[in-house]
Amino acid sequence: MRTDVDAEAERRIDAVVFDLGNVLIDWNPRHLYRKLFGNDTEGMERFLAEVCHGAWNERQDAGRTWQEGIEEAIARYPEHEELIRAYRLRWDEMLGGPIVETVAVLDELRKTDTRLLALTNWSRETFPIALERYDFLHWFEGIVVSGEERLIKPDPAIFRLLISRYGLDANRTVFIDDSPRNVDGARQAGLHAILFEGADALRASLRSVGLMIDEQPHRAQRTQSGLTRT
Repeated sequence: MRTDVDAEAERRIDAVVFDLGNVLIDWNPRHLYRKLFGNDTEGMERFLAEVCHGAWNERQDAGRTWQEGIEEAIARYPEHEELIRAYRLRWDEMLGGPIVETVAVLDELRKTDTRLLALTNWSRETFPIALERYDFLHWFEGIVVSGEERLIKPDPAIFRLLISRYGLDANRTVFIDDSPRNVDGARQAGLHAILFEGADALRASLRSVGLMIDEQPHRAQRTQSGLTRT
């Protein structure tokens, strides 16, 4: 885990901003396309690299409608029309569930006086699915969704929007994301930032900046909406 929070910041962090996908929520198009491609792993990976690839998906995260995105992909690859349409029609099957170890960290933080916010690259059309499915998303004071703002990480502008909207002091705010480029974007906007490399390392980094969470996680069980303690 890498963090740029210095000793002075240890005494004054009062807001934590979480990324969602693959920090708190397991999202992966392979959860769906393994069902559609069966044993043809090579074909699946080629489809996700060449047809419905990451940059294409990010256009929807940045505000393009799914109808536009689907039609654009079909125009380029008409032979894959059914598979392309499945990306939106069966999008919910890409959600693997909560990452319970990180949800447990969030649960502990909400019992302190720390402000909790989220900033996510997510389509405005599909985010309501996650909002309905995962109870812990309602623990946040607010969530900035890229597709609603037509801004996307790592653009520092979306971080500045977050800071302005919620009246944050960047010097007292730490951002957590699994993408190095998004961490860099946060730092360019003046935020402290942690590269997410697992819940245990995250706990250590948050404790190192003075946030009072347990060194060892409570045992928890995965549920569809969040976690339960055991």
